[in-house]
Amino acid sequence: MVLGDLEDLRPVTRPSTAELIAEQIRSAIVRGALGPGEQLGEAELAAHFQVSRGPLREAMQRLLSEGLLYSIRNRGIFVTELTFDDVVDIYRSRWVIEGGALDLVLDGRREQTWKALEPAIEEMRTAAEREDATGVSDGDRRFHEILVASADSPRLVRAARTLLVETRMCLGALQTTYPDLHVQVDEHVVLREAIRTADRDDVRRLLDEHLHDTVTRLRERQNVDGVIASG
Repeated sequence: MVLGDLEDLRPVTRPSTAELIAEQIRSAIVRGALGPGEQLGEAELAAHFQVSRGPLREAMQRLLSEGLLYSIRNRGIFVTELTFDDVVDIYRSRWVIEGGALDLVLDGRREQTWKALEPAIEEMRTAAEREDATGVSDGDRRFHEILVASADSPRLVRAARTLLVETRMCLGALQTTYPDLHVQVDEHVVLREAIRTADRDDVRRLLDEHLHDTVTRLRERQNVDGVIASG
């Protein structure tokens, strides 16, 4: 057999060590294990992951390019701290990305998206029953990840991933902007059902209101507490 016979076969891709490290650090930021402003020690992380500094630096560079980390010359690398202006920009960007994904979903992917969103709804509902704000927020993020993934656009997925991590960073210690966790769940239930059957304009309006209302609640919380919800 010669190579020409394998033209239709594609190589199997595996995540690199740097990709795996980046994903673990990204996950730690989402969970709040690495808080805003926290410094990342290269030697300590290399020892923790049991890797050389080469793949670790590559992983850090990925997260720097995503905006999840920032570097100060002669001081080191830190987890990004978000201002309220950042929060507004994050949600404005999500409106563009998720709105574009929703348009693709509504062009023939309604039923499969509705089905795919069910586990996220159940995750949120179960967490709300036990008054677990963190669990509800995790299910919320999963809902929006599935919505974008259902558009079948790898570029939209990549763009949304960082925005959703940053959203989780915004909420931080507050975990949620909803005073009643069941309201947060119900809002997503309504959006899911609309994706299945509602008029296109109505579905887009629900998504717009959902994202806009979160910014409004964060602004109100900032005015009360004097800080944005981070870390």
